[in-house]
Amino acid sequence: KMDGDDDDIPQLSSHALAALQEFYLEQQQREGMKTSHGFNQYSIGSIEEDWQLSQFWYSDETASCLAKEAVVAAGKGGRIACVSAPSVYQKLKEQDGEDFSVCILEYDRRFSVYGEEFVFYDYNYPLNLPENLLPHSFDIVIADPPYLSEECLQKTAETIKYLTKGKILLCTGATMEEQAAKHLGVKMCKFIPKHSRNLANEFRCYVNYASGL
Repeated sequence: KMDGDDDDIPQLSSHALAALQEFYLEQQQREGMKTSHGFNQYSIGSIEEDWQLSQFWYSDETASCLAKEAVVAAGKGGRIACVSAPSVYQKLKEQDGEDFSVCILEYDRRFSVYGEEFVFYDYNYPLNLPENLLPHSFDIVIADPPYLSEECLQKTAETIKYLTKGKILLCTGATMEEQAAKHLGVKMCKFIPKHSRNLANEFRCYVNYASGL
C-alpha cells in the first residue's frame, strides 16, 4: 500500500521550526540593514560587478591608494568627483569624517542607493548634467571610462574638463596613453592599478599635476 508513505517524511519539531524562522528573520534584517543603515554599504563589492556594463572593481589596495591620492590632491575642504569610478567613491566614503566632499557620476542606477551624491551619467551625453554640478567646481576629477575606445575617452574627457578646476586623475588602459595625452594632457604614472579580478588589458593611471603616484 502507498497510503502510509507520507509518514516517512521527516517533520520538523515546532521548536526547530521556530528556530529556523528566527534565523531567516535575522538574515532578512541583516540584508535590510545593509541598505537602510549603511551596514558595509560602501565596501567594494557591496554592489556586484555587471560585466555587461563593462564594470570591473579595483582591488581594495588600489581603491585605497587612489582615494588617498584624491584627498591629498583635493586639499582641505576639497570637492572630488568620481566619474565611472565607483570603487574609489566607496573607499572615499569609508573615510567618513575627513574634510572633503565627493559625488559619484555613474550609469548604473544601483548606485542611486548613495542618495544625493549619486548623479546619473551616460558618457554618450557628456554635458547632460544636473544644474547643481557647476562648471569647474571640483578640485579633482577621478575618471575611469568604461570602454577602451577613443570615442569613449573623448566624450568622458568633455565631462572631466567641464567639472574640474584643473586636476585630473585618469585610469584606463596602457594602450590609451596617446589619446589620454591628446584629450586631457595627462601623463602616465608609475603606479599600476589592480582589479579584484585580473583584466586581460594592461591598466595604468594618468595625471596632469605633480603626484605621488
